[in-house]
Amino acid sequence: MKSALPNKTKFYFDRELPGFGLYRTPGGTGTFFAEFRPVAGGAKKRIKLGRVGILKPNEAREAARKAIAMAGLGKDLAKDRADGRASMTVAELVEEYISGKEMKASSRDFYRTTLKTQIMPHIGSTKAVALMRIDVQRAHDKMSRKAKYSANRAMALLSAAYVWSAKRGLVPEGMNPAAAIDKNKEIRRERYLTEEEMARLGDALREAETVGIPHKASESKHAPKDKNRTVYGPHVTGAIRLLMLTGCRLREILHLRWSEYDAVRGLLHLPDSKTGRKTVVLSEAAQAEIESIPRVGVYVIAGQSAALPDEKPRADLKKPWAAISARAGIPDVHIHDLRHTFASVGAGDGMSLLTIGKLLHHADAATTQRYAHVDVNPQRAAANLIAGKIATAIGGK
Repeated sequence: MKSALPNKTKFYFDRELPGFGLYRTPGGTGTFFAEFRPVAGGAKKRIKLGRVGILKPNEAREAARKAIAMAGLGKDLAKDRADGRASMTVAELVEEYISGKEMKASSRDFYRTTLKTQIMPHIGSTKAVALMRIDVQRAHDKMSRKAKYSANRAMALLSAAYVWSAKRGLVPEGMNPAAAIDKNKEIRRERYLTEEEMARLGDALREAETVGIPHKASESKHAPKDKNRTVYGPHVTGAIRLLMLTGCRLREILHLRWSEYDAVRGLLHLPDSKTGRKTVVLSEAAQAEIESIPRVGVYVIAGQSAALPDEKPRADLKKPWAAISARAGIPDVHIHDLRHTFASVGAGDGMSLLTIGKLLHHADAATTQRYAHVDVNPQRAAANLIAGKIATAIGGK
């Protein structure tokens, strides 16, 4: 390669492929480019292919070869790219990011929900290249009136989408109108159940799976007094007990397959948790709860499509948890607080944070990904102590 324009932005051209090269600014930033002259004539055009360090030389050379070849056939990629950037909406840009970036299926679902419920109603139809920071701030303020934390999550998604898109030429380099937005202050939630609350929850679970939870009476004075009850089956109550007895996350229990349950060694082999593949050490109480759940389909917690060819895991526990927690007198408790409770019981009994962290996989996930080499005995003892205390409080098996 040879250089030109010394003491300024320096250009380097490839000897093998005319029109391909890179330029480096005085600040040291390098960018690959391709130059070509349209078939119809006119001035030579140059398009950016990507940053040096992000795009590999062989990838950049191939992209340049394609651009130059297409120009020879009369197709102007620079114009196509500009037209595409000008027409793409914010919603399309974010969807492009969600579809194109490698991520877990659960993350992709969460991002699409955020896009649909938060971003699209406010700025989804705005042209991506025309979006300004003031537009984003106004949208965030409107989102925050209903859900402050969700508004913050939407900003994080939007910012990531612009950074990703800028690297791929979908928006101008460096463009990110979601950067430096004034976000809502988030307070870490520290809610866990007392022994008395666990006991009330245990009573509510037994009532739910036997006689059922009474329906709420209508607030309208003209409505008939409904004395009916809703009975929740063993998969719903079993899921809640397992959340308490294992400290697992909600999706880890709802997506748990029978094939991932090792009854002989008392383990759960989760292939795709939030922290990657991991092994959950089961207490005797947790294993007894699993054994008591009827086997219907491939998932331990059977959903509506259980045993059908297109079986899917249960989506959530929102409605049953709302009814059961209200019946137990703990309507402010979220499902994730059951995981906090598991940790708090262990900490309250003087267990080391290292041991609790291993049970909840807060420690280095790499130590749990190779479960054949994990010494589960100390964790088993800790799991038995924690879950045993919880099982006693809720009257579980």
